[in-house]
Amino acid sequence: MTPPRHASDRAASDRLVHDPAGGIDRLVEIMARLRDPEAGCPWDLEQDFATIAPYTIEEAYEVADAIERRAWGELKGELGDLLFQAVYHAQMAAEAGHFAFADVVRAVSDKMVARHPHVFGDESRQKTAEDQTRDWERMKATERAGSPAKGTLDGVALGLPALTRAVKLQNRAARVGFDWPSTTEVVDKIAEEARELVEARDRLTEAEVFEEFGDLLFVVANLARHLKIDPEAALRAANSKFTRRFSAIESGLALRGKRPEDSDLAEMDALWNAAKAIEKAGAQDS
Repeated sequence: MTPPRHASDRAASDRLVHDPAGGIDRLVEIMARLRDPEAGCPWDLEQDFATIAPYTIEEAYEVADAIERRAWGELKGELGDLLFQAVYHAQMAAEAGHFAFADVVRAVSDKMVARHPHVFGDESRQKTAEDQTRDWERMKATERAGSPAKGTLDGVALGLPALTRAVKLQNRAARVGFDWPSTTEVVDKIAEEARELVEARDRLTEAEVFEEFGDLLFVVANLARHLKIDPEAALRAANSKFTRRFSAIESGLALRGKRPEDSDLAEMDALWNAAKAIEKAGAQDS
């Protein structure tokens, strides 16, 4: 645990905590005070890495949501919340004797300098973004090679969204040659998996249907990888489109004095198609 502060230290801490120009040092100090064993926040003192991790993931999604909505006014606050999560984990690590926030900053700074020799070194900048991506992956592979021996798929974080993790696992396997040569084979496999799932759903157990459906999603993620599409981003966009068009259905029904439960599929489908046509016409005009 962090040792108790002396009175003189507390006075300096108070000045920093209340200094609007205190910068990152102010935030680090605020976190230390929240975890102070004598005068900290009871809730913060009860937390550990495992209990805070879900909040870290949530804050990252809220950053992505603000960007998706182009809510630039909100983005500043969301980025601050995400930064606070990094400071929170670093504070707990410091208390346990693992590392401090300064070590986190140093490590990521060293990594960025080392992985961008075309910016911070004498390597040529005459490369495409795709070239840089390949170089980045090559450097990561070199770094992993210098670590204790691990399996090809080791190190792909378990906490990633499932579709993202599927793509990362497939990318790792592809590096050692375990991959379909083209999208044709992937599409064929999707059709095969979907057909088998539908044909067998009445004779499979619930657990088997669950497994088969997971296999289907895994192959769909592989198709996204071959098409160089982020499946999470694509699904988020599809969710937004569905939400937008279903809202148009509700608005259209409201003009008729009705709600969705008062309607039927044919009427709602017609309103869906009308919303779809309006969106497409707007896209063409723009």
